[in-house]
Amino acid sequence: MWLEWTIATRFLREGRTQSTLILVGIAVGVAVIVFLTALITGLQANIIGRTLGTQAHIKVQPTEEFNRVVPPAVGSTALLLESKRSQRLRSINNWQQVRDVLDTLPHIKAVSPLISGPAFARRGAALESVALVGIDAQRYGRIIPIQDDIVAGSFRIGAGDAVIGKQLASDLGMRVGDKLRLDGGQGRESVLNVAGIFELGVRELDSRYVYLDMKQAQSLLDLPGAATVIDLTVHDIFEARAIAARLARLTGLKVESWMETNAQLMNALRSQSLSTQMIGGFVALSVALGIASVLSVSVVQRTREIGILRAMGTTRGQMLRVFLVQGALLGLAGSLLGGLAGYGLVGAFNTFGPKLFLIPVDPWLLAGAAALATVTGTLSAAVPARRAAALDPVQAMRHV
Repeated sequence: MWLEWTIATRFLREGRTQSTLILVGIAVGVAVIVFLTALITGLQANIIGRTLGTQAHIKVQPTEEFNRVVPPAVGSTALLLESKRSQRLRSINNWQQVRDVLDTLPHIKAVSPLISGPAFARRGAALESVALVGIDAQRYGRIIPIQDDIVAGSFRIGAGDAVIGKQLASDLGMRVGDKLRLDGGQGRESVLNVAGIFELGVRELDSRYVYLDMKQAQSLLDLPGAATVIDLTVHDIFEARAIAARLARLTGLKVESWMETNAQLMNALRSQSLSTQMIGGFVALSVALGIASVLSVSVVQRTREIGILRAMGTTRGQMLRVFLVQGALLGLAGSLLGGLAGYGLVGAFNTFGPKLFLIPVDPWLLAGAAALATVTGTLSAAVPARRAAALDPVQAMRHV
């Protein structure tokens, strides 16, 4: 390969202007790929973090109740008018055993049983509809780190304490230390001390959620010892749908992943990824056409030199490799320059940008872009390389 390398680098040096122009073209294309890929990745991570930061990746719930219809007698026909059965608030059967099994599964990061149901919060004449969320604070903190979103007081539940959202506190005119009356219906009331106020940044949650310990919630909802939901987080959030399907088969319960409850978000993420792939594909195609056109012109310009080299004993295979090496070198050098330019754009965005989110710097992105550009350069050089290798030495030397 030493001979092919020497001839290829000499051809590139002699056609300095053409080499420089195609290097700039490749560098711009790779810089666009690197910057756009990093930008979309950072944007998606930001959207996912903000959306899933306030909810579990997977929810395990009791199966829905349905009507049991007695089959008609043999030889008779029944006309059936059926309404879907209303779903009452009820506990997961043997939720402690289900929780313990989920704790042992390898893809699951955290497990938190909770009891949730509707109630009314009252202060004076003000009345608000709220959602009671009875939790195991230690486990729930690994699902949603609510203690990081406390804006007043502290995250303390149990022993008559509760934590409420900032919007609910504003609607009821409450602050830390005030007494909150909760009404679970049918005479089940409790007066709790507001120990902390949180702000998740989601108005629905900030205006309705009331966190308290499981025993207080079980008492208010008249479900002693119950857990109505088991929240899960997983290591790979994009595997949540497949994991939820396996858990449904394993437990026989209703299991939903965040992908099913956030269908619009998934559609937006897929659209963004598809857009990035299409842009990358078009840029790679333009780079390939640029390299192929430059090397095709080079073959025409160096026809006499190719003929002389062939007459001196250079084989067709060696001539083929000369142009393949040129394509690979152009792709590799252009991708390295473009990769560095792309990282420079990422740094500029993180430093001087609108500060809405940070773009992560992934070193493997440069390696992937360099590999893609090198392979593209080699493949795009195949046509002019075959043409150069196929030249007849005598006719090539007569070329003017």
